[in-house]
Amino acid sequence: MDKTKHFFGNSVFGQLISLIDSNIISDSVKTCNSDRYVKKFTTKDHLISMLFCSFAKCTSLREVSGAMLGLSGKTKHFQLNHIPKKSTLGDANQRRDAEVFGKIYQKLLVKYNHVFSDSRVKDVINKQIEIFDSTTISLFKDILKCVGRHADNGKKKGGIKVHTVINVDEGVPKLVWFTEAAKHDHILLHKLKMNANTIYVFDKGYNDYKAFKLFSENKTGFVTRIKDNAVYESIKENKIEYHVHSGVLQDEIIEITVKETSPDLKLVETKLKLRKIRFYDRVLKREFEFLTNLFEMRPDLVAAIYKLRWQIELLFKQLKQNFPLKYFLGDNENAIKIQIYCALIANLLMTIIQKTLKKSWAFSNLVSFCKIHLFNYIHLLLFLENPDKDWQKQEPNDWQYGLF
Repeated sequence: MDKTKHFFGNSVFGQLISLIDSNIISDSVKTCNSDRYVKKFTTKDHLISMLFCSFAKCTSLREVSGAMLGLSGKTKHFQLNHIPKKSTLGDANQRRDAEVFGKIYQKLLVKYNHVFSDSRVKDVINKQIEIFDSTTISLFKDILKCVGRHADNGKKKGGIKVHTVINVDEGVPKLVWFTEAAKHDHILLHKLKMNANTIYVFDKGYNDYKAFKLFSENKTGFVTRIKDNAVYESIKENKIEYHVHSGVLQDEIIEITVKETSPDLKLVETKLKLRKIRFYDRVLKREFEFLTNLFEMRPDLVAAIYKLRWQIELLFKQLKQNFPLKYFLGDNENAIKIQIYCALIANLLMTIIQKTLKKSWAFSNLVSFCKIHLFNYIHLLLFLENPDKDWQKQEPNDWQYGLF
């Protein structure tokens, strides 16, 4: 049998870390001043340690520290200069501002945008579609205010809400904000950038008439679902053309009342025209009512745009299933944010690997493979392209002779 060509001079973990340019880390450190008064455990060491936690799915500080201490002498390949003790990592998670990890994520997003960007949807719509949603992560301690009833024992867990914007052509978070779980979703609508070439898609939990008015004034499109108790006046019913999908049951122009407070604290009411589309989904066997300010677009295309919103639900599921977001290494808000940011960075690195490969790999299988071979010295991309290559070179009965 020929010698395998998959062996490599850098471990799988080292190859994943090498995707993060040192300049990205140093620029972020300089911007956030995150290494001020730090002697040994720098931001870079902190990042690598927390990425190890994400890829190895560690559930405690002791597990991260103990596992990394066992790698003594092998850290050169993944650029770790200082192996942290349990207390060192715990202190860093509490004291180092999580914002530096957010900066690193954003810079990686810019650098590798060409890898996972796909313009197929944009080419059809001629506008950029961005999806906005949030997911709540339950915490083991009442750190951030959560929603729901108190437990029988009188204690209540906390919860952090991760608000995320993704570009439908990219599939990875573009913007991320954190709030306590009890904070209502719709207040984050005002953080979105208004752009005439962008259509925002979000669930009815974000229904906010003031924001809808702001969208319309800035010629920014949106598609959402109308609330069941929404109050509106029907103005005009549009004719449904013969070539439109038969699932479109109704297309009408409606008028809603937007209530705002003027600078002199007086209540001001203005009227806003929107479009309501009633659509029957044959797969789910149920009706949906969509609300939008896209008056010129075909009604069935509006329904198709809203259906793209499911991508962000799949993203949240992917993050929670493949990275340690059920067990947090710190009992403070900053430590929790750091762990979430590092999970997002790990997710980004694995997405880059997945998009680079010609062979199709399920994301969960890819993450599991890297976890098993994290410190094996194999060429990750070459091996993943054809993992059966070396086995196929053997004669069918070669393995039997090795027994004797």
